[in-house]
Amino acid sequence: MSMYFHLRAVSPGHLRDDVRWLEGLFRDDWETVRERIGRHREEVLDKLYLDHELLYAGSPPHHVADGPPAQVVLGGRPVFHSAHGLPPFLLLTAAETERVSAYLGAADFDELWRTSRGGLLPRYGGSDAEPEARAVFAAAHRDLTAFYTQTAHYGDAVVKWLVL
Repeated sequence: MSMYFHLRAVSPGHLRDDVRWLEGLFRDDWETVRERIGRHREEVLDKLYLDHELLYAGSPPHHVADGPPAQVVLGGRPVFHSAHGLPPFLLLTAAETERVSAYLGAADFDELWRTSRGGLLPRYGGSDAEPEARAVFAAAHRDLTAFYTQTAHYGDAVVKWLVL
């Protein structure tokens, strides 16, 4: 099964707690999604999104104090589905998005990697695969930083959802 964790910029004035409306945000075809990714208006993490949570928050779920490190990936106010078993949407306000943007802009990727590499490397082939694994996480860090920076620049909120 393919799973992708989507992060989407949304104008705070348009943001709703309506599940059907939120689902509609994630119904676009991949070409449209790729176009938004190129403009840093959407970001997508693959099924290993929890490993990105480990990079920022220490370990899933949120073993750090509340705040920007815990909000990069899985943080946000949940909006639950009425259908049992579907993951909730996670919403960050524009102010929370701004704080995450500032955190990522100041974050030292080398330090994040040093802190989390012991928990990540075994899942990516061990020490021999470290250069490749580190490159993947560094690229995702740059993409997430660009997404949050652009989103904060426009004063937008963020909606997150695990698309199955």
